[in-house]
Amino acid sequence: MQNTNPRQLRAEMKDYLDLAKKEPVRIQRRSGDSYILIKEDAFRELQNEVVSLQRRLLGASQIIAGETQEYKAGDRSRLARFKRKK
Repeated sequence: MQNTNPRQLRAEMKDYLDLAKKEPVRIQRRSGDSYILIKEDAFRELQNEVVSLQRRLLGASQIIAGETQEYKAGDRSRLARFKRKK
């Protein structure tokens, strides 16, 4: 990961944007705040991974808490909510 500061980022914006296609760029301000510049596709992948992990964690916690129902082969009662209303 490359490191830079806001002044250098502004001066060499194109170069840092090109670099961010390959790897994250860390931008640190004098105040100590840090920001990460990454390609939008990489950001979306990270968001999707977080959502996937949250769903898995929720499912696992429901299993541990005993909040699940046993599935019986051929049981179609769970599909009733998807049937069209006439």
